[in-house]
Amino acid sequence: MANISESPEMLEALIREVEEQLQLLKKDIAKLEQNYKATQKAEELLSIAHPLKGSFAAVDFEKIKTLIHEMENILDKIRRGLVEISEPIIVLLFESLDYLKMLKQGLDSDANNIKAENAIDIEITPVISKLKEILSQSKPNDNNSDTAENAEVEQKNQTIFMLDEKQQERVNQAPDHKTEGEGKKVVHTVRVDIDHLERMMELVGELVIEQIRIAQISNNLYNQYPFDETVDELIGISNRIPVLINELQDRIMKTRMISVQQLFSRFPGMVRDLSLSLNKEIDLVLEGGETEIDRTIMEEISDPLIHLIRNAIIYGIENQEIRKKLGKPEKGKLRIAALPEDSNVIITVEDDGAGIDVQKIKQSAIEKMVITEQEADNMTEQQLINLIFHADFSASQNASDVSDYRVRMDIVRNHIERLNGIIDVETCPGRGTKFIIKLPIKLPLTLAILKGLLVKISNETYALPMDNVVEIVRKPKNEIESINGQAVAVIRDRAIPLVWLHDYFGVPRDEERKNMLIVLVGIAEKRFGLVVDELIGNQEVVVTNLGSYIGKVEGISGATILGDRSVACILDVVGVANIVNNRQASKINGEYLQINDEELTQ
Repeated sequence: MANISESPEMLEALIREVEEQLQLLKKDIAKLEQNYKATQKAEELLSIAHPLKGSFAAVDFEKIKTLIHEMENILDKIRRGLVEISEPIIVLLFESLDYLKMLKQGLDSDANNIKAENAIDIEITPVISKLKEILSQSKPNDNNSDTAENAEVEQKNQTIFMLDEKQQERVNQAPDHKTEGEGKKVVHTVRVDIDHLERMMELVGELVIEQIRIAQISNNLYNQYPFDETVDELIGISNRIPVLINELQDRIMKTRMISVQQLFSRFPGMVRDLSLSLNKEIDLVLEGGETEIDRTIMEEISDPLIHLIRNAIIYGIENQEIRKKLGKPEKGKLRIAALPEDSNVIITVEDDGAGIDVQKIKQSAIEKMVITEQEADNMTEQQLINLIFHADFSASQNASDVSDYRVRMDIVRNHIERLNGIIDVETCPGRGTKFIIKLPIKLPLTLAILKGLLVKISNETYALPMDNVVEIVRKPKNEIESINGQAVAVIRDRAIPLVWLHDYFGVPRDEERKNMLIVLVGIAEKRFGLVVDELIGNQEVVVTNLGSYIGKVEGISGATILGDRSVACILDVVGVANIVNNRQASKINGEYLQINDEELTQ
């Protein structure tokens, strides 16, 4: 048998398998924590722990095998009713899991020298001693219970096989029946490296480029030979190719989808540890773990959610003494849910704590000169609450007593908006706070292909992501107003700031133009207008990086090759909004006209 420690490929596969098993172990311990009576979960935990021990046996990792063996003993006692589930046991199981994770991380870091197990300097004796102490406290009738159980099983076996001749004959003549589950469809899965999926999407992108060229050539041929049957056949094939490409793209997208449960599984341990360190009791409720989202979105949303969860635990939910005085349940409640809605997913983080003190926000914002007293008096309650997302604002005077942690809600909001998402907040003093995040289930910009609106600015072609385009309007030049140096157009009774992309890219404007062509774009609920010279039309475009020679260009997310082999830059609407906000933020009637950080209000 091949030595797995000498095969990097086999070792890498083992590490991936162990990671999945540890995640399952964590999820089921969390379920056991939520319901102490669910002793059947101990059976499931055993079914995970045993193969996990076998996995580490492949690399002869004694520390982990020893630790898992002691965990198995406790789980077996729980399953058989010899040890009652209690909070100390749950805490010990989680502690054991933390040790397993540390040992696994050591395995990751020392993968090239796996034989040197002792190089992973993690002492497991303390947790082993605690596990053995729990085992020593199990009920004393262990052996008697085993004997009685075995006797009962033996008696049942004898009863089963005591059939008279007539009964035996009926059994023999009985027709065969399929057992339950026989004939059911078997679901087969295979591990796929994410790099392979990215490369597949790149190839699909190249197909899109070639398909556009074929379509243009077909149209040119049709214009020259409108009655040629071969040309008609070519056009039919050209029209069929996009359908196949779209299906291929959709299939690849689906392979990138993963359940939110993989994200949720990180939270129980974090909530438990943080609440214990703050001497708070908190029930964590997770809903909608089966909801699927794009892998990239899940990775990107993890940190913002951790910010919100820590914020709720540190600042929102009160300790037991305060909650008891307020007539609340001593245990706080933190609910995290993910529910699909059309092509989006709605993620909520809700607590039943103190809520947000609007007056404290107002006073703090004035003291930090985020707003003036006069502006504060003219703002609605919701506008004041939204100030928590301002970069210069922090409602807490003290960062935190927990790991020097500082809540930065502007980072949370910026993170979510980069994913084309929205974050809203609802709060009620004394009853709690709810953050509502709306995200696309799929993220086109990560998948190489997007639907774009092609526009002309001077003589250059640019592509705008259609996901950001709200509408296209024409406005007479004389209806464009200037407020404190910021050009504004009133569209649907709303003052919309305008951006001349000519100025942005350093090309001359057409000053003789009497009507302005405005592409109204949106980021979440915010709106601003891009002034362009000409509309070309909609087209699927393939996103290509600008390359190391050019690097990152503010306001440009990439480039694409058009059907005529010319190159068009793809505008980064969020990047343009950030620049506009920094350069041209102004006030309208005492209220903020800020494109990125605050909603446009009037």
